[in-house]
Amino acid sequence: MTIGPVDSSAVPRFAGPATFARLPRLDQVARADVAVVGVPFDSGVSYRPGARFAPAAVREAARLLRPYHPGLDVSPFDAVQVADAGDIACNPFHIGEAIETVQEQAGALLDTGAKLVTLGGDHTIALPLLRAVAQRYGPVALLHFDAHLDTWDTYFGEPYTHGTPFRRAVEEGLLDTSALSHVGTRGPLYGRADLDEDTRLGFGIVTAADVMRRGVDEVAQALRERVGDRPLYVSVDIDVLDPAHAPGTGTPEAGGLTSRELLEILRGLAGCDLVSADVVEVAPAYDHADITSIAASHVAYDLVSLLALKGKP
Repeated sequence: MTIGPVDSSAVPRFAGPATFARLPRLDQVARADVAVVGVPFDSGVSYRPGARFAPAAVREAARLLRPYHPGLDVSPFDAVQVADAGDIACNPFHIGEAIETVQEQAGALLDTGAKLVTLGGDHTIALPLLRAVAQRYGPVALLHFDAHLDTWDTYFGEPYTHGTPFRRAVEEGLLDTSALSHVGTRGPLYGRADLDEDTRLGFGIVTAADVMRRGVDEVAQALRERVGDRPLYVSVDIDVLDPAHAPGTGTPEAGGLTSRELLEILRGLAGCDLVSADVVEVAPAYDHADITSIAASHVAYDLVSLLALKGKP
């Protein structure tokens, strides 16, 4: 018997503590099949800061989420036990120490048998999350939804930033290089060498323009074929969305996906062996009417629903 969200017919959605989707805290359940955990860290950003405030903002936006997902025909909070695991508190002044903390505490949650949906924070946190996941599943397939490649080598000589996690992940053997893809990339680069290096690392690319021209069904099918039956990690940088749909982010780029396109592609991954996921780079200070936080809450809900569909008896 699972414990689900607070009953909104008894307690208004705007009342009470803000856990994700008004779900129970991890300490209120015997165990969790899916744990939603925040990482309020943004010391790895290269432009606008503020993603440290995202886990709280996304939880607030998630108050309106309801317990049945018609697009996937699943009631995720009935199918599996989902709980809010609170935040991983990490050092905002030392990126290396923060990475170690995230890896250790994410690993402890995974050791309980839970799958993770992590609310960032900036994209630096994807590296320790992938380290923790790979320790338990071996090298994983990766679908990376982002305006940017995030496979740069260093910024100002620093190897650990929000623009470098997936280069480090390939170098460390965390990823199955036969099953990697960026989705939604766009915008100017430093040079052609950026793309050549990305290809050398093993990534395929589905640009935002490809999504527009090919359509979500064809893109989702291609991604499913690339991933196959490998354990899959999904990383969603909210700036994959056009600034019209996600203005509250640190490095916005024109010409992005709509929220509808992103959600439909994610739903097209039903049946894949999803093992954990993250949603990062929401920066509430630049948001308007909670547009970005609302989008991120729905992305996280879809990821939880995919994990629930996979774990449904």
